Amino acid sequence: MYSVNYHRAKSVSEAAKLAGEGDAKYLSGGMTLIPAMKTRLAAPSDLIDLTHIDGLSGITVSGKSVTIAAATTHFDVSKSDALRAVCPAMTDLASHIGDPHVRHRGTIGGSVANNDPAADYPAALVAMDATVVTDRREIAAADFFTGLFETALEDGEMITAVKFTAPEQAGYEKFRNPASRYAMVGVFVAKSGGGVKVAVTGAGDSGVFRSSEIESALSNSFSPSALDGVTVPSDSLMGDMHASPEYRANLVVVMAKRAVAKAVA
Repeated sequence: MYSVNYHRAKSVSEAAKLAGEGDAKYLSGGMTLIPAMKTRLAAPSDLIDLTHIDGLSGITVSGKSVTIAAATTHFDVSKSDALRAVCPAMTDLASHIGDPHVRHRGTIGGSVANNDPAADYPAALVAMDATVVTDRREIAAADFFTGLFETALEDGEMITAVKFTAPEQAGYEKFRNPASRYAMVGVFVAKSGGGVKVAVTGAGDSGVFRSSEIESALSNSFSPSALDGVTVPSDSLMGDMHASPEYRANLVVVMAKRAVAKAVA
């Protein structure tokens, strides 16, 4: 085991200061970073533990406005009655992330910062026009996710919260990898006064993306039947041992239908 310096930050400002020293990494739930360190895919000189910072976890709901602090666990997102009252699609999404161990340790901030191409939250944030709040600025979700495992975060920049306005109707459905429960295809649909937005995770070769074909169909009629006969192109979708691009293209439409069914139920 190689050596690493462990720091327990007491404030956001202290964590940011520590991040400027050496090759440091922020540690929250550790669901991605710790496995990466075990396999030597990551070898930071310092770990900055964010889990003991006051105010970095919790959910605030005011009317339709929702703010979820970065260190809030998937479990707490899934069990929030206040969040479920205004956006049940978000609590439903969180309840199907990984397994109980992952949900009790993993955090929304860590997931968003890692931007795994099969993660669930990116689809929700993009579809709901969410904002990612950091210790330096606010970034629209549409600008935040820039590619596979890539984001607009600068060196040492820390996510402190995500915020969004709950849509009128929303739903999320994913086709899960049977082993990891990651989304082979996940679709989040959101209808609000500004129209319908549909974001897809687990399928794009550049990460999360919006589907204009599905958005157009649902803008005419927000119902599962509106997607009958709709197709999405497969040329920008990933193919691997689990599914071909063509199979994923079909799954996008199927998951979208199921997501809309949840939204209108």
